[in-house]
Amino acid sequence: MNDEILDRNRLTELEERLEYQDDTISQLNDALVNQQQRIDSLETKLQEVKSTLLSVTEIRQPLDPNERPPHY
Repeated sequence: MNDEILDRNRLTELEERLEYQDDTISQLNDALVNQQQRIDSLETKLQEVKSTLLSVTEIRQPLDPNERPPHY
């Protein structure tokens, strides 16, 4: 009888641990998905900034090495 009660208690404890682990895994998965979405968004914004910088650099005329800058 006591062994049966101990087995039930152990089983209940294992079930509680499993439920806690399932909840933790779900929370970690949600955090990982959110983090990946932020990374994707930041990569997109970085590409936009790179494109803008490249277009600005292409528009700017390179200075003649012997020419003084305009502020002189």
